[in-house]
Amino acid sequence: MTGSLTGKVALVAGATRGAGRGIAVELGAAGATVYCTGRSSESGRSEMDRPETIEETAALVDAAGGHGIPVRVDHLVPEEVRALVARIEKEQGALHVLVNDIWGATKMEWDKPVWESDLEYGLHQLRLAVDTHAITSHFALPLLIKNPGGLVVEVTDGTDEYNAANYRVSFFYDVAKGAVSRIAFALAHELKSFGCTAVLLTPGWLRSEFMLEQFGVSEENWRDATKFSPHFAISETPAYVGRAVAALAGDSEVARWNGQSLSSGQLARVYDFTDVDGSQPDAWRYLVEVQDRGLPADTTGYR
Repeated sequence: MTGSLTGKVALVAGATRGAGRGIAVELGAAGATVYCTGRSSESGRSEMDRPETIEETAALVDAAGGHGIPVRVDHLVPEEVRALVARIEKEQGALHVLVNDIWGATKMEWDKPVWESDLEYGLHQLRLAVDTHAITSHFALPLLIKNPGGLVVEVTDGTDEYNAANYRVSFFYDVAKGAVSRIAFALAHELKSFGCTAVLLTPGWLRSEFMLEQFGVSEENWRDATKFSPHFAISETPAYVGRAVAALAGDSEVARWNGQSLSSGQLARVYDFTDVDGSQPDAWRYLVEVQDRGLPADTTGYR
């Protein structure tokens, strides 16, 4: 896909780390100009208080062959998002790809019903996961629809099929991820008449910076974590979902996916890309057929 997106402009909202960083870098590897936004920058950290910055992401986009432009933006603040889109229009004159990967939650309350959850934080979590996507779409889409063929990618956790059948983590997490799914569905309806496409996309079990840190491993020795969590063997790098987005953005027939729930593993088989190790992990099929059935970890046939 090298060079396939030369001349294209992308906004990856939430590009500081994890899936957002992987997506930004792979769009850059395909030749795109990528605006990398988030709250963590060289000037200060977000509430997550992690070391990754948007400047680092932009530098990785450059190194991959694209053009990375870091812009510190709090996507909960409408005026900051309005200013961001005005800048993109002034500097580039167009926007071809919007990736809403904003999250930024700092706390997970596992298996907490709504009446036992931290209400104040739960409502904040919904704002981080839902309001940010709505605000960004409100300001960015008038620029994107000026050019038929535009693509919007709503990043979530879990396919529609999986989430419809499984309670996800806690009340507020479950509601947040379900809401992002409906955002993608609604945008697909609204964008279709403009010749643009919106999809829902989920990575599998992501080897993000945070996840590697939690297991006490690095990307080089990540398999050591399977001693403690055997099913981590199905995990994938952020580059994998990034390659999924780059493949979609470079597909002249991307409209065939409009409104659909997609996964990195599913698209790898369609577009014939791999993770950085040459494998094609299919995490959501594995979860259903192996992990959730209580079977021993075995990725044979799943990566």
